[in-house]
Amino acid sequence: QVQVVESGGGLVQPGGSLRLSCAASGILFSMYTMNWYRQVPGNQRELVAGINTGGGTNYGDSVKGRFTISRDNTKNTVYLQMNSLKSEDTAVYYCNARWKATYWGQGIQVTVSS
Repeated sequence: QVQVVESGGGLVQPGGSLRLSCAASGILFSMYTMNWYRQVPGNQRELVAGINTGGGTNYGDSVKGRFTISRDNTKNTVYLQMNSLKSEDTAVYYCNARWKATYWGQGIQVTVSS
């Protein structure tokens, strides 16, 4: 069975940092493009960052220069390092794996607030 599990969310102050992790099992992890999405109630789910099998990355405009996506294929894990966090970054963050099929994590809350 496939499992995609996020961790590392929580409450952080504006300007602070947080590191999300997503561990995947039951898939050939190195063959999957891995992505982070986020969603706020009332908004569409948006792409935050993606990393392909060759290590190439892409970011949503609102997070460029602040967030960094990386992957460790030996650990079947993708990370999202979030720096200089703003209140607008508050959302549920979802891990996504795409190749022959698409898999989603359950989502994890990130709240940026004083």
